[in-house]
Amino acid sequence: MTRDIIEDQHHRPVRDLRISVTDRCNFRCTYCMPKELFGDDYAFLPKDKLLTFEEIHRLTRLFVSLGAKKVRLTGGEPLLRRGLPDLVVSLLAIEGVEDIGLTTNGLLLGQQARSLYDAGLRRLNVSLDALDPELFGRINGRGIKPDVILKNIEHAQAIGFDIKVNMVVQKNVNDCEMLPMAVYFKKRGISLRFIEFMDVGNDNGWSFKKVVTKQEMIERLRKVYELEPVEQGYFGEVAKRYRYLDGGAEVGFISSVSESFCSSCTRARLSSEGKMYTCLFASTGYDLRDMLRSGADDEALRTAIRQVWERRSDRYSDERTEQSAQRKKIGMSYIGG
Repeated sequence: MTRDIIEDQHHRPVRDLRISVTDRCNFRCTYCMPKELFGDDYAFLPKDKLLTFEEIHRLTRLFVSLGAKKVRLTGGEPLLRRGLPDLVVSLLAIEGVEDIGLTTNGLLLGQQARSLYDAGLRRLNVSLDALDPELFGRINGRGIKPDVILKNIEHAQAIGFDIKVNMVVQKNVNDCEMLPMAVYFKKRGISLRFIEFMDVGNDNGWSFKKVVTKQEMIERLRKVYELEPVEQGYFGEVAKRYRYLDGGAEVGFISSVSESFCSSCTRARLSSEGKMYTCLFASTGYDLRDMLRSGADDEALRTAIRQVWERRSDRYSDERTEQSAQRKKIGMSYIGG
């Protein structure tokens, strides 16, 4: 199959494919799946509605033929999907896939890190929003302590994984944990990423008042550490990266609210039930699963993907207002972060 490079209305190519393998999660984080809305009786997607691994492989191969190079497995919590190492092996076998990463809350990492590494996975992003046990338990909605996650991170690092830790920072919630997190992960040579609180979905009570901006975060860190910027590694890189001048790891900032990166966004998203989304803040997606299961051939699927991407004009973060933030958007637990 030929490899084409497609671009959207703002001349952005598709380079990154983020695949949600499940909409289920074992956490109930307040900014993603608050337990008040996602209770124990919440109806998640039945198994037959999820894309099979064979369907994921086929769609990934087609996205790669249109320019995608990097794949990230997300959820929900992806480690809840059985047989995930088999999917990693399958995706790495696709010619043109240069990198696969996985985003996880880390709770099941101790059990699965070795099998995922043996399958060929090398990069992990682990979400962790506080080191204080009581605060972290409140944020994750399950009372789970950070020690469990930290132990699993240490285990995965010892196996050989390249690990980044993601912290969603909310004003007057966990911004007091920024420095303790920086100290902890710098000492261990693990990159930490501070993420501005975003209005993903409609369930997290977002407002501008809860946002700690990238500039505010850097100023706090610079009271303790000297930092210097690191050059962008590739077009479409989301995090603004800095290194500590006295050694240790890097620290990054994802600034979707205060410094939009829409102009270089190269991400397509595939939900666990096979809908293609062209923006994290999208309201609707394009149903590729229906095409797959109706017998569409590869060229028909490629044409559909091409047409959706070439019509893409999303610039949500460039245009965000308090009012637009309240419009209906797909939930992060469904589409992946």
